[in-house]
Amino acid sequence: MGTVYVFFADGFEEIEAFTAVDVLKRAGLTVQMISVTPNEIVTGAHDVPVLCDKNIANCDFYDAGLVLLPGGMPGAATLGESEPLRKLLLRFAKDDKPIAAICAAPMVLGKLGLLKGRKATCYPGFEPYLEGAEITGKQAVKDGNIITGRGPGAAMDFALLIVESWVSKEKAQELKEGMCVVG
Repeated sequence: MGTVYVFFADGFEEIEAFTAVDVLKRAGLTVQMISVTPNEIVTGAHDVPVLCDKNIANCDFYDAGLVLLPGGMPGAATLGESEPLRKLLLRFAKDDKPIAAICAAPMVLGKLGLLKGRKATCYPGFEPYLEGAEITGKQAVKDGNIITGRGPGAAMDFALLIVESWVSKEKAQELKEGMCVVG
């Protein structure tokens, strides 16, 4: 299955990043938190610092199975400026490997042309950056190998859709029940 790599930059949206990391670990996945900044301590949009596992400069991603981009600003914009991350996203797209982005972060995929002709969602106001996408406005959307989420309130739906798509519907349902998720 491979490792899930979650990318962090100063200004990331904490609830989106931490919900995804937590739910994916509960699903039994190996998750690595990667800083795209020179520092391994990254501070979220609401001043919550996090110590990432590694810096992007020290990763070869040989075991990467899924790439995940949390939103938040300016975090998502900084992710989009990371050349190593852009190259990894393009490689994943070419190989049809799973990519997930939530809130403002789908703009990174849109600017790379990865959403053309696909259904997607994002934080309201970021739709113009999702070049060629069919905007659904849903909490979480999967189209092919790409999953997008709307915003902080969609963090749980987004994380569970990743589990459902990448692990199994049964595991997603088990997690919903165990965490008392309604719906």
